[in-house]
Amino acid sequence: MRFANRREAGRQLADRLHEHLREAAGPGLGEGARRDEGAGRGRRPGLGDGTEPSGGHSPGHGPAPGVLVLALPRGGVPVAAEIAERVSAPLDVFVARKIGAPGQPELAIGALAGEDPPVFDPRALEFLGVSEDRMAPDVARERTELHRREDRYRGDRPAPELAGRTVLLVDDGLATGLTATAAVRALRHHRPAAVVLAVPVASRQAVEALEREADEVVALATPWDFGSVGQWYDDFAQLTDDDVVTLLNTSTRRTRSP
Repeated sequence: MRFANRREAGRQLADRLHEHLREAAGPGLGEGARRDEGAGRGRRPGLGDGTEPSGGHSPGHGPAPGVLVLALPRGGVPVAAEIAERVSAPLDVFVARKIGAPGQPELAIGALAGEDPPVFDPRALEFLGVSEDRMAPDVARERTELHRREDRYRGDRPAPELAGRTVLLVDDGLATGLTATAAVRALRHHRPAAVVLAVPVASRQAVEALEREADEVVALATPWDFGSVGQWYDDFAQLTDDDVVTLLNTSTRRTRSP
């Protein structure tokens, strides 16, 4: 499964989530149902050979007033914007930052979100011969950038209230899953009813790891030959801060319209 761009991927993912919201019956994620622990330790039904949609039990009734769509910027924002419009839910961002390896900034060995301590991949640290203490300057730098982005994207808008709500946490894909892991753990402090992680494409290893963190992981594709997120998009151009702000402002105007 390939996607033309993030917006098209978002529309396909939005259709899947909208069906979850419409078809859910009885206690659903929108009412605070917990993760299926048995499925959370292995493969959820629907992951199949990587070409079929994944997902276990469904979010609550839709469109539900208790649903909030949170994008992991920058790449998750256009995906999330399509979902927010489709399920008639407000859109906001939840900023998390990847921590790259020394001399290899694109190689993720950790991540951070909120004011939580960073999440590191212990195997990567051991392989590189790097300690968490050695990464302290990198953590401080990424924390500063996290705060800058929060201020830039949110402006004078208050952070959304998360307690008791079903949060759809959205990114454009999962490779290692470290950034999403940091985000989910930080979100838990706000006591949402449930956290549903939704992505168009993901590595199987990342899905398995995140099923132990989120209440639900929904991935449209989990290919065996994953490689990288970008290889599953025809257009994977990088977004700017201005792009993110424009998408958020557009979604806010839509939400406020009668």
